[in-house]
Formats: sequence, C-alpha cells, structure tokens
Amino acid sequence: MSESTQAWVAAGVRAVIGAHTQAQDAGRTDDVVALYTPDGVLEIPGMDPVQGHEALRAAFKGWAPTLPQLHMVSNTVVSPAAGDEATAVSDVVFFQRGEAGWAPQVAGRYEDTFRRVDGGWLLRRRVTTYQA
Repeated sequence: MSESTQAWVAAGVRAVIGAHTQAQDAGRTDDVVALYTPDGVLEIPGMDPVQGHEALRAAFKGWAPTLPQLHMVSNTVVSPAAGDEATAVSDVVFFQRGEAGWAPQVAGRYEDTFRRVDGGWLLRRRVTTYQA
C-alpha cells in the first residue's frame, strides 16, 4: 500500500471518529447512526451488543446528553487492512460539565473496525473498554 493510500485511509478514518464524537456530544442521533454500516455493531462493557441502524438509533437516542459533554478522543493509531477494511485504536476520556465545571467521568479505549463504502469509510464495529 502506498504512502498516499495509507494517508487517505488514516484521514478518512479519523474524520469518521471525529464526526461520531461531535455528533454524539451534540445529541445528533441520526448523524451518529449514519456513520455505521447497516449491520454495524457497538459493544460496551456490561451491555449486550447493539447491532444495526434501528438498535443503534434507539441506544444513542437513550444516551442523548442531558448535560454538556465531551468525548476527548486521542492517540488514534490507524491500521489499513487488506481490501476495504481498516482498524483504529483510540484512547477516550468522557467529560461532563456540572455545577462545579468540567470533570472527567470515565477513561477508556475504542477499538474500531471500518469498511469502505461508496468511496468513504463507515464504522462496522466499535468495541469500547474502560480503564480502571
């Protein structure tokens, strides 16, 4: 894979991660769901996997922010895979703003798998883990 192809994959994957984060923090459920393949899966500790657009829509609608929030995603490492797939691992810290200001609520990691669809990238699977 050429360097320009690797750069294109990394830029596309990072754009999806950023769009997901901003849409989720703003409560734009439909925008979040549109970033997943139709059979996309979200795995969060302590929950059954959430699969498919309708289930994802219901889940993210239920998680709509009631207070200002920020998912700070960093240290993303993108690995182009063969064909139309790529993976990325990112660290994430979730902050909420309360009466005392912004405070971290949880730190974790995203392990994402992406599929190229119609020239762009979509999430096929997001596995979230939390750091103790």
